[in-house]
Amino acid sequence: MEQSVIVSAVRTPLGRRGKGLSQVHPTRLLGQVQRAALEAAGVDPASVGQVVGGCVAQVGEQAFNVTRTAWLAEGLPETVAATTVDAQCGSSQQALTVASALVGAGVVDLALACGVESMSRIPIGSNFRKDFDLGRPVPKEYFDHYEFLNQYQAAEKIAAKWGVTREQADELGLTSQQRAAAAWEDGRFDDQIVPITAPDGTVVSRDEGLRETSIEKLASLDAVVPNGIHTAASASQISDGASAVLVASERIAATLNLTPLARIVDTATVGVDPVLMLLGPHAVTPMLLERNSLGIDDLDLVEINEAFASIVLSWAQDTKPDMAKVNPNGGAIALGHPLGGTGCVLITKAVHELRRSGGRYGLVTMCCGGGLGTGTLLERL
Repeated sequence: MEQSVIVSAVRTPLGRRGKGLSQVHPTRLLGQVQRAALEAAGVDPASVGQVVGGCVAQVGEQAFNVTRTAWLAEGLPETVAATTVDAQCGSSQQALTVASALVGAGVVDLALACGVESMSRIPIGSNFRKDFDLGRPVPKEYFDHYEFLNQYQAAEKIAAKWGVTREQADELGLTSQQRAAAAWEDGRFDDQIVPITAPDGTVVSRDEGLRETSIEKLASLDAVVPNGIHTAASASQISDGASAVLVASERIAATLNLTPLARIVDTATVGVDPVLMLLGPHAVTPMLLERNSLGIDDLDLVEINEAFASIVLSWAQDTKPDMAKVNPNGGAIALGHPLGGTGCVLITKAVHELRRSGGRYGLVTMCCGGGLGTGTLLERL
């Protein structure tokens, strides 16, 4: 069994809907971070065994194995195979799990995990739009077993079950914005960002979702769901972006004189109640900690996707972390959530923050539509 290590991790800035990155074809976003991850490690692209990418709305510009198309459009070697996976919001984190498993099993020495979503160009739900008349993805037999909710409905049910209040959700939204702004001011993202030049010549080099606000402004916003706690400022933003993480065996990293950034200690993908659906982090966190003989206080960093404030806050009630260590540089509420690209965005943020802060262990976890949870336990090297 080979030990998998991360030797580079990069991401695009995360663009706001209709803004700078909306001009860029999703394959061009992904291809540029694929190349940047290889260049950051100093690796010959032809030496990559496989590329595994995540994408949720695999239709139109994101259809036809977007991971492979991005690789070829970037002019990278045609001999390298690529696959696109869909684990909903956790797609590119699942891509990392697959890449790590390929390396760990000795199938390949180097694997590139990545992901992309251009939600401006391919809106969420585009792959099952009613006007395409292609049928529904959920058959009638599904309803014999489960109620079918959208994610906002599930997030509100979780808020009610855990007693998460509107005030707590607003506070988390404000904290996310404040921490992200401080991180940019401090240059914490500088080493992980791949600037993107849009067709009109605009260079996007900074996350576009940040906004100045206050608790008073947040309190004045209308809830998305009537009588709910979530507003546009306490749920993840619709975003465009891509990310890539290069995984190597410890053996080949030494052979090629690559500098490991972190060891992949363990990974997991779990299934949870598909009605509440967003409780994956609640299940995967204790699983990974227990089977690696760690406690929550052993973690120096947690990157949990801020899909909705109630997910983070209910997870925190269950796991009782030091919240100063949770999303210390802001999360998806401030930075954005480009669905299939977010998993490797969070891995990238975690790897670089562990090295900056000198922390040892980091956990990355996400909730996913349909009742999945992804988790990756990292150790800085």
